[in-house]
Amino acid sequence: MAMESADIDLSDLRFWTRPLEERARAFALLRARPGPEFFTLPRLPFLGQSPGSWALVRHADVTEASRNPAVFSSEPSATSPADMPRWMDRYFNSMIDMDDPRHAKIRRIVSRAFSPRMLAKAEDDIARRAARIVDELIEAGGGDFVSRVAVRLPVEVICDMLGIPARHHRRVVEWTNVIVGYSDPEYVGATVDYGAGGTARMGRLATLRMLGTIASAGWRLHRLAARLGRERRGAPTGDLTSALVNANVDGERLTPREFATFFLLLVVAGNETTRNAIAHGLRLFTEHPEQRELLLADFDGRIAGAVEEIVRFSSPVIFMRRNLTRDHEMNGHTFRKGDRVTLFYWSANRDESVFTDPERFDITRSPNPHVGFGGPGPHFCLGANLARREITVMLRELFTRLPDITAGEPDRLMSGFINGYKRLPCTFTPPAAAVPRT
Repeated sequence: MAMESADIDLSDLRFWTRPLEERARAFALLRARPGPEFFTLPRLPFLGQSPGSWALVRHADVTEASRNPAVFSSEPSATSPADMPRWMDRYFNSMIDMDDPRHAKIRRIVSRAFSPRMLAKAEDDIARRAARIVDELIEAGGGDFVSRVAVRLPVEVICDMLGIPARHHRRVVEWTNVIVGYSDPEYVGATVDYGAGGTARMGRLATLRMLGTIASAGWRLHRLAARLGRERRGAPTGDLTSALVNANVDGERLTPREFATFFLLLVVAGNETTRNAIAHGLRLFTEHPEQRELLLADFDGRIAGAVEEIVRFSSPVIFMRRNLTRDHEMNGHTFRKGDRVTLFYWSANRDESVFTDPERFDITRSPNPHVGFGGPGPHFCLGANLARREITVMLRELFTRLPDITAGEPDRLMSGFINGYKRLPCTFTPPAAAVPRT
């Protein structure tokens, strides 16, 4: 049966469990509509209720809204379709949920941590870690690529940059899984129930369990940040935490709460986007062996384009939310003050008016004006260059040493926010040096 735009409901969690090909067809139908579609959010206990959100699915709409934060505001939230309880703001209201001047203040202070000089200092460390991770993958003989490879490099790098001891790395992964997997029952122990009429329901106890699990993960990361911050204020060690808690830019400092929320943002964002791009990269090169051959024929010449195409095609962050500060007309549609819009990066990265044959994975694609790191404007991903470097180094290590490594069927995260894999089996021919002697 042919899909009709009337059958599409982006606020229905079941939509995000559909095969990716169906999702692509759905967004193509929405892009062909004369204007944005409005989707009603399910009503859940304890969450701030909203009539719903306008879906921005075209590249032009997403980029224009991103460039205009005075109208398309990130406050009160940029990441949650519904308003979370105000008591959770203490853990999750970071710079990503702020407009200027608060956003500009924090970005001025923290941007120095991602300067070319700081990234150059991390270069050798990233390469050493990638080599060790592949060593251990070879020793294990394969297994789950997400836990053995994709999650490890970014979490180890960002934790090391922040000075988080290695003994906490496993728990950091567990806590970030909960925060970004807030709609996946595996991580929060609760699920939305759809009745016979298709109406979304979640009981009060199930909602409290979900909110409590998310808040607990946020509280634990804040507690870790507070402890490290206190230690580094008295005795700086040269890590990123030391730089942030002792930074003074034009007389401005981060408050303890600002530091803690940014710490949480760094740990989550510095882990999730890169881990999923690396996992998607292996899956894409498995599904498109001709692109792998193309890359290996000239790795240095093509890896930069390959990284951009992986991020475009996979779009690890599916959307961000914006909130209208006043009435505004954009591309023929009038939005009203108080409206909410959802910037669907996943759809914008497949816009036929911008990308030729957008459903084709092509590492030579040029130009490639994707919005996989966010749209242009003040909220463009601060760690984009670090993510690019980590993906490059890991793919180099993998394909140089294990050129035939392939991925099996993924276990996808149940989420309309993160296009992620929870598990991804991998196999390869062990290199000769790793074969046990007889």
